[in-house]
Amino acid sequence: MINIKNNFIDSIGNTPLIKLRAASEITGCNIYGKAEYLNPGGSVKDRAALALVKDAQEKKLISEGGIIVEGTAGNTGIGLCLLGNSLGYKTIIVMNDNQTQEKKDTLRNIGAELRLVAPKPYKDEGNYVKVAQRLAEELKNTNNKGVVWANQFDNIANAKGHYQTTGPEIWEQTEGKVDGFVCSSGTGGTISGVSNALKEKNKDIKIYLSDPKGSALYNYIKNGELKSEGNSITEGIGSSRVTKNFQNAKIDDAFSIDDNEALPILYDLIQNEGLSLGTSCGINIAGAIRLGKELGPGKTIVTILCDKSDKYNSKMFNKKFLEEKKLPIPSWL
Repeated sequence: MINIKNNFIDSIGNTPLIKLRAASEITGCNIYGKAEYLNPGGSVKDRAALALVKDAQEKKLISEGGIIVEGTAGNTGIGLCLLGNSLGYKTIIVMNDNQTQEKKDTLRNIGAELRLVAPKPYKDEGNYVKVAQRLAEELKNTNNKGVVWANQFDNIANAKGHYQTTGPEIWEQTEGKVDGFVCSSGTGGTISGVSNALKEKNKDIKIYLSDPKGSALYNYIKNGELKSEGNSITEGIGSSRVTKNFQNAKIDDAFSIDDNEALPILYDLIQNEGLSLGTSCGINIAGAIRLGKELGPGKTIVTILCDKSDKYNSKMFNKKFLEEKKLPIPSWL
């Protein structure tokens, strides 16, 4: 079959499931990762970017020559910028200055206007999300083609995109035999959209949150209280608040995952399975392994392989950084 895509947009989604050998062997389950790093912008966030842009287009908020503004840890910004480039929009990205240099470079290299801010909690007016919102408001008068704040955290078009695409794809790819789905949450879009799509098909499918240390969502699912402990080198996942997207997620339970548990999984995947994945994938796969042990052998569990390791080289393969953080170091460094 000839597989030709007409453009950048057509190549977003329909990513394969890849069996994770070690994770499956440890648990006696079939554990699959949805290879979202194969999206054209290199991450699962291409789906959110597309859903947010489509929503703005349908509401006639933007036309060619317009501007998209967003606060992001990087991946959504990359997706939005590449989409914007393909549709004739300019992209302005607001990002915390503590994100990896690789992400900053990528955004600049693809033509995004990058505005870096100091990391601030959400309640602070200097928080990157709030800065992006204000910037979009300020620019509205300067451009008659439309200025859109994508608002990935609280614009539920994000979750809707996953509900319409990612969830149904997982159902079809597993021929409806999926027993569990586990992933982390940044905006809440993926876990909300996928959980709703899968639970509609079969309410017994177990949906678990895999939460990094330093995030308050694990405690929120467990005890109904937003409280965090510890910290993590992961970027773009975890949260101190319940976003509009996360609010609608149908989650059965949660795991709290430490970097010391997640990193060896990532290093093992590189060395033994040829998969070189980003830090949040380690949190996701650790959660999938835990869910496999909980559900018992013979079950089919799916998680999200969000992006590749190349965006995190300066953390994942930086011996000095890892030693300072007292984290596992890959044997080949």
